[in-house]
Amino acid sequence: MDEKIEKLKEMIAGSDNIVFLGGAGVSTESGLKDFRSQDGIYAQKYKYPPEVMLSADFFENFRQEFFEFYRKNLMVCGIKPSDAHYALADLEKVGKLKAVITQNIDGLHQDAGSRNVLELHGSVKRNYCTRCGRFYSDKDIRNMELVPFCSCGGVIKPDVVLYGESLDMSVYNAAVRSVRECDMLIVGGTSLTVYPAAGLIEYYEGERFVLINKDPTPYDSMASLVINGSIGNALRQATEEYRR
Repeated sequence: MDEKIEKLKEMIAGSDNIVFLGGAGVSTESGLKDFRSQDGIYAQKYKYPPEVMLSADFFENFRQEFFEFYRKNLMVCGIKPSDAHYALADLEKVGKLKAVITQNIDGLHQDAGSRNVLELHGSVKRNYCTRCGRFYSDKDIRNMELVPFCSCGGVIKPDVVLYGESLDMSVYNAAVRSVRECDMLIVGGTSLTVYPAAGLIEYYEGERFVLINKDPTPYDSMASLVINGSIGNALRQATEEYRR
């Protein structure tokens, strides 16, 4: 492992346009549950399957049940960024990291100090009125009744991509451009089985492709460096000299 960390350090030192693509494993190290693991949200027993309760149709037709599930499982309070979040923010501050592309919706990258964050699936920290478009914070939603309503009378919807909805193509296209232009791509905390996010890797044409994940992924054979372990530990050790 030490040799791999040293290799990662060398690759970071030789790069000045790094992009990070991350998944649930970045935030599980902060204590959040993921969706698909053995102990994840999808493994719990509910009246309806979680995939159904997080769908656009369910939001429209069963709003109370939607918000009960949403508040309990996705609006988690008191969670702090992990070592991985802080390491990436440090790399951005010194000008090496140009973008974070995340599948997560928790906003922890921004809490750690990252600024250029492309949230493929939206964020629980943003919510908007389905009638007038007014935006509300997650704190606003917590202080409202179970089903939140805007002052205009419209229902407030989390600004997250539900099942049955399309990604924001402006965000996705920005992610594609970032991957195409970067000289180093670090992918971490993701099984790379969820598309279209996993497909972003195919736009990278450089020679510094790093995969950091506890378990093997379908793209391991394509990577320049594979580290099977904690994303937080790996990035913390590899970025010590850039910490502020």
